Amino acid sequence: MALDLHTAPPVALTIAGSDSGGGAGIQADLKAFSALGVYGASVITALTAQNTRAVRGVFPASADFVRLQIDTVLEDIRVDAVKIGMLGDPEITRAVAEGIKAHAPRAVVLDPVMVAKSGDKLLQDEAVDALRSELIPLADIVTPNLPEAAVLTGDAAPQDEAGMEVAGRAILAQGPKAVLVKGGHGHGPVVTDLLVSHTGVSRFTSDRIETANTHGTGCTLSSAIAAMLAHGRPLGAAIEAARAYLHGAIEQADGLDIGTGHGPVHHFHTLWHKNPAA
Repeated sequence: MALDLHTAPPVALTIAGSDSGGGAGIQADLKAFSALGVYGASVITALTAQNTRAVRGVFPASADFVRLQIDTVLEDIRVDAVKIGMLGDPEITRAVAEGIKAHAPRAVVLDPVMVAKSGDKLLQDEAVDALRSELIPLADIVTPNLPEAAVLTGDAAPQDEAGMEVAGRAILAQGPKAVLVKGGHGHGPVVTDLLVSHTGVSRFTSDRIETANTHGTGCTLSSAIAAMLAHGRPLGAAIEAARAYLHGAIEQADGLDIGTGHGPVHHFHTLWHKNPAA
């Protein structure tokens, strides 16, 4: 994305956990913001010890310190969009909700992170109720994948587009302005995401890419949507552009050759054209 160097860039804030392997969480969000021409600020909810194979440990920040980070950033820096990811426990979830209520940012993208790509759990069961009752109603868009949609609705994971729409409407009833039910966990040659809002349902599709290197896809998509909203794009156009960016990042993921498990997507696939040291 070309930038006007004489104009201040849009600003996005990510509220999420830190991934020591660099592929998801805060690290993925800041990479996506930067790749899409947005200045990134961050509030760290937890430290994780993880790589492409496993999450070996999670060290949460205190809820009070999470709130202090939010207040400190938003009292000084103009933020055009907020992306919320890993929260971990009910106290942090409530602290983030209180911070969002206090500062009322223009756009809020909520990615209900519950499980890492490795299968390790990242959200306590007790935090789900706080997520539903306190944070989801504050979101402009919630971006669950199929397993996350099942947790948020209390039903089985959707198996087809009809089920995705039912799940989306159930989550929409919890209070957000829109829900993007992501179909990446489905099967078949085409990935379909459904945007469910009070004005109807929109369908987004792309070819499925066969690769094991998909670590951070959910974080990257939600942060890319936040970046596009920070640029001022309408929601549908923001999703379309974010999905196109992620598709390219997945297409080029194998070229990174990071780790021996589920490697990261290539956030800078449009920028790293050659080795700068050559």
